[in-house]
Amino acid sequence: MSLPRVVFVDRATIPAHIHFPELPFEHQWVSYDETSSAQLLERVRDADILITNKVVLNAELLSQLPKLRLIAVTATGVNNVDIEYCRAHDIAVTNVQGYATRSVPEHVIGMIFALRRHLMAYHHDIARGEWQQRRQFCFFTHPIGDVAGSTLGIIGRGSLGQATAKLARAVGMQVIFAERKGASGCREGLLPFETVLRQADVVSLHCPLTEETHHLLGADELSMMKANAILINTGRGGLVDEIALVDALMSGAISAAGVDVFTQEPADERNPLLANIDLPNLLLTPHIAWGSDSAIQQLVQRLMDNIAAYHQGQKQNRIV
Repeated sequence: MSLPRVVFVDRATIPAHIHFPELPFEHQWVSYDETSSAQLLERVRDADILITNKVVLNAELLSQLPKLRLIAVTATGVNNVDIEYCRAHDIAVTNVQGYATRSVPEHVIGMIFALRRHLMAYHHDIARGEWQQRRQFCFFTHPIGDVAGSTLGIIGRGSLGQATAKLARAVGMQVIFAERKGASGCREGLLPFETVLRQADVVSLHCPLTEETHHLLGADELSMMKANAILINTGRGGLVDEIALVDALMSGAISAAGVDVFTQEPADERNPLLANIDLPNLLLTPHIAWGSDSAIQQLVQRLMDNIAAYHQGQKQNRIV
């Protein structure tokens, strides 16, 4: 009997220096840095266990993989996997949760400080020689706001939203959580969605991308926010209408935005945010909020634990 074949189709989504612990059973391990849609079927045809981060596994592909028993996703979101097909054909699916509850909140708070205090704008002023031409020990070309005492509105009360709230309170922010958009009532500890948009000095998104949350924030919602408010999106790109966000930044409807996620990743010059990257009130990072070394090491450990648990007949972090 042949050994179980474990195929990782996008290993390059994990930094090379991150250590992968050994699986506690004999197996064949095959790893590819990247896999295109044209290469995918040939590479995974004989897989018993398939590891993916963002490679799309649709029904058409899965129907051609008779040996496949487990899909182990190296992320929390599993929208790249046809879950209904897996459920109907007895293919187990696991994900990894809670590994970035330090990394993401620190990224959020870092973006808030950078935007509220205009750190990048002052950096560029110095690069252009503006400070050097003046006779003062300092100069103020951009308003500097305090983070302490401001109100953070969080959309999404899961582990990342809760962890962000904890860190925000530690730096002196007041925190409010939003109820779901369009909800008829409010659960305990939540405020109406629109109320949070209107009251918050900073709005941070920590909810999954679903049909319900697609373009959760569009032109109408952005217009509800304070003119001096900041939007932070480390959730999913599709939560925000990117064109409407650029318009809001240009018109002054909101003060600034920090964005780590994009509708299409990797984003290119056609993306409205990248096309306007020179806006002084826009801070972009390439989907790295989750990616501190310690967070990624935790992710990898839990990934391998999920696979080991499945092999031992245990259900751990099972989506299907």
